[in-house]
Amino acid sequence: MRILVIDDDILSCEMTVAILEELGHKTIMAANAVEGAELLGDGSEFEVVFSDLNMPMVSGIELFREIREQQITIPFILLTGDDPADALTLEPKLDGCLMKDFTLPETLEAILSDIMKPQE
Repeated sequence: MRILVIDDDILSCEMTVAILEELGHKTIMAANAVEGAELLGDGSEFEVVFSDLNMPMVSGIELFREIREQQITIPFILLTGDDPADALTLEPKLDGCLMKDFTLPETLEAILSDIMKPQE
């Protein structure tokens, strides 16, 4: 899968990318939501977006809403250090929200497995 990872914290971004690449996926990093939106809008064919929730200028939820307004419908998963339920309450149309903690390798793999399942 070709995956876009958006996070203003370079170490967190690199950790997420390393996990995804170890799982066999191709990744592109964006340092903020503005850069991520540009990559999504330039015709690049991403199959999933993982975005940090709390970023300067534009939050992950604001980015999600912006790309949905542009009719970009690829799965969008937020990553947060806060309670994921709070983000899902703010934006229930998200495809998922994962905690950035020691379980991230397992939760990333699990959510990607769900995304790749054929729709019934």
